[in-house]
Amino acid sequence: MNETNNLINLEEIYKSFHKNNVLKGVSLKLDEHEVISIIGGNGAGKSTLMKILTGVYRADSGKMEIGGERIENYNPAIAHEKGIYLVPQEPLLFPNMTVEQNITFGFNKSKYEIREETKKLYAELGWGIDLTRLASSLTIAEQQQLEIIKGLLRKAKVLILDEPTSALTFSETKSLFEVIRKLKDSGVGIFYITHRLDEVFEISTHAVILRDGKVTLKGNIKDFTKDMLIGGLLPIGSESKHSDSFEKKYTGQMDRPPVLTVENISGDGFKDISFKVYQGEVVGLAGLVGAGRTEIAEAIYGITKCRKGRILLGDKDITQLGINETVSNGLSYIPEDRFLHGIFPISSVRNNMTAQVVRRKGFFIDNKYEKEVTDEYIDRLRIKITDHHQEIKSLSGGNQQKVVISRVLSTNPHLIIMDEPTRGIDAAARSDIYSIINNLKEVGFSILLISSDLEEIERISDRIYGIYRGKCNAYLGFEAINAVNVMKAAFGTYEGSDSYVEI
Repeated sequence: MNETNNLINLEEIYKSFHKNNVLKGVSLKLDEHEVISIIGGNGAGKSTLMKILTGVYRADSGKMEIGGERIENYNPAIAHEKGIYLVPQEPLLFPNMTVEQNITFGFNKSKYEIREETKKLYAELGWGIDLTRLASSLTIAEQQQLEIIKGLLRKAKVLILDEPTSALTFSETKSLFEVIRKLKDSGVGIFYITHRLDEVFEISTHAVILRDGKVTLKGNIKDFTKDMLIGGLLPIGSESKHSDSFEKKYTGQMDRPPVLTVENISGDGFKDISFKVYQGEVVGLAGLVGAGRTEIAEAIYGITKCRKGRILLGDKDITQLGINETVSNGLSYIPEDRFLHGIFPISSVRNNMTAQVVRRKGFFIDNKYEKEVTDEYIDRLRIKITDHHQEIKSLSGGNQQKVVISRVLSTNPHLIIMDEPTRGIDAAARSDIYSIINNLKEVGFSILLISSDLEEIERISDRIYGIYRGKCNAYLGFEAINAVNVMKAAFGTYEGSDSYVEI
């Protein structure tokens, strides 16, 4: 048996940003010869914890030891000195430099020595790449490979891999796992961040579940099953159908032709996606960040094009239509990034609300009509403003989102795509948005909902399609929706069936 030494010891780590408590007393140990998989939903605190470990963030309180040494004034330079290296999920490369230049940047060794080590690593991994290529010409998978190579070249004692297989093929993943096993056997300790539970059982020695900034489960991987890990991800008491007093009833009209029909569409980030949305229902796309849900929404809306398949809005084929045409046919989209894509920050509430329904009287804008529209939705959605001409950027996040919803409703759409509709807003505003969505479906609107908040998608949706690694892997009818099934669908482990399966 290998003699093991402790590499990392974290005790009672707390971290807050303003009033948002992200880490709430996390304790974690990593020894030599260990691969610890860290699993958690979006917002669980995984990235923050790793940034503390690499010196990017400083913990508010708690103790950190590296190799048995208590660390106080910590920064990224010290982290590298101590042999801690993060391979990020999003590659950080210099696009106008060659592969070799990206690799050698920051090294004191000779270029020849680094080049030979790099070639050897690529050969061991079974990967192949021209070192003279510009980084900008690399595919996402090749960029990910390059980041992994940079970490391996630095002879890290602690290697942090953040979703390393997200862009790798099966054979590339298999090669990476072989390298991980070799590193583990040589004494390297590895933190492996992933959403893929199959990988956890294949490569890990231990597993840690993070939920809402706390460790809810940890131990030897031999002591766990997939269902036990899923259980650690779920909020306490979430086994019931719905987690709070929000009363939900199904109002969809499945006996009538669908409002939206998606037939076997494929594009960048998704493949062979099929589903239908009927009048008066909320259909959720459940999944984790990077699963391909936003890419599906953008293809339906016309931001991007499908490589294959067909999209029907009612009986109208909108597969190859652009945004202006899809909007005129009755499709609206509330984007994920409200500030970047949803509002005109320095423009007024009225201008933001009526941007898609501007009327003119001759050469002039019909101000009376704009005022009527603004008054109507301020009243209907209870938007808190000082006056119509207040800059929208001065409103709270919840009120900004209500203005975006108002603009969409003013076009009288047949279908609304809502991508992360409560992102970045407080609990009270979130409750208002839920009520608005519920009221919309009751009066006959159809909604396609995308949310990384699995409790939210369970609470609001009438039917749910699980999106995992770009594919539709699960269908939950109204009666099958509960926290456990939604979590399993998002993590790709749902094995149930429903009487109305369309995928």
